Amino acid sequence: MVTAAPVLSGFFARLRLPRAVLAAGLIGSLAAAAGPLVGGAVLLSSIPPARAQSAKAGVLSSQSFVAIAVRRAGPAVVTIDTERKVMVPGAAVGSLPRALLADPLFRQFFALPQVAPPSQRTERGQGSGVIFQADGLILTNAHVVDKSERVTVGLPDGRRVAARVVGIDRITDLALVRLVGAGPWPVAVLGNSDTLHVGDWAIAVGNPYGLDNTVTLGIISSLNRNASKLGIMDKRLDLIQTDAAINPGNSGGPLLNADGEVVGINTLVRSGPGAGLGFAIPINRAREISAQLIASGRVSHPFIGLALDAVRATDGGAAGAGARVVSVVQSGPAARAGMRQGDVVVSAAGQLVQSPADLITAVERVGVGRPLLLTVERDKRRLQLEVTPAQMGG
Repeated sequence: MVTAAPVLSGFFARLRLPRAVLAAGLIGSLAAAAGPLVGGAVLLSSIPPARAQSAKAGVLSSQSFVAIAVRRAGPAVVTIDTERKVMVPGAAVGSLPRALLADPLFRQFFALPQVAPPSQRTERGQGSGVIFQADGLILTNAHVVDKSERVTVGLPDGRRVAARVVGIDRITDLALVRLVGAGPWPVAVLGNSDTLHVGDWAIAVGNPYGLDNTVTLGIISSLNRNASKLGIMDKRLDLIQTDAAINPGNSGGPLLNADGEVVGINTLVRSGPGAGLGFAIPINRAREISAQLIASGRVSHPFIGLALDAVRATDGGAAGAGARVVSVVQSGPAARAGMRQGDVVVSAAGQLVQSPADLITAVERVGVGRPLLLTVERDKRRLQLEVTPAQMGG
């Protein structure tokens, strides 16, 4: 007699379903129908690590892997309240120029009322952050705390603590905030964003619209989304795209993997009919930026002054590989080296350039003020050009 176990195992192996679909749905159904067959090796390998132990013991927890992940990182996810003073110009009369209205003779001649002087008002904002060091260091977005004069952090345990901004990098939209006091502070575990794959689970945690400790679930929709493709030209970011809901107030909060490790810092959302796309800064990039902010208070951003795009087969390069130059910044390092629109960069520092991201990485690696040798294809000829990156403003 043929047993059911090998048949079921082969069936699920061919399905290749996400592990939580098997864990949360199919296993529960099969438990009632098949009993001990649920303990098969194929099903066990599909269960998130946090639940594997209980499954091996033949006991399936009613708690999802999301709850376990959030319990691990949630205590370190904070609300960041900011205050800053902004100047409000005095009231104008009609459409007359303010300088003319400031002339007392003009006002007297036309019997105009006194112009109200400029005034100050307090502007308040709110965002999210995550504590990643035991000394109370918090990662968040630059736009959450930029120009703030007062920062207060709310912890999930009810504590409200004063904080100060350690450093801001507007180019990557990252900032460091330090809690004032000795703690103890909860700490989230940082993961490795280089190991992410499209389709991996993504859990966004934050405080959208002031609603503390909100959790949303989705997947990694794409990797290495360049900010310029989203119309953001003043940032240097390759972003994680997710369909986990990210809303105003989520900015600066963590994007978690299935094990509760921080793999990204939520930064923006694109909404609209049929949209709802969330984006996060990879945590490995955030680590690099925070290390520089801690060490020197500023971040080095070398640039060569090129706008790049992927290479199509008709643009040249080896089988469509390379980085195509869309435009060249006038008087920038690349322009001074002789680069032109339409050039295709095929190697940098002797390493093949497969995509624009490879060239950006090469520029970052060489740093400011050190020459970088590029191999460029132009009109079916190969040229060697030496470019010296300069410091990007911001």
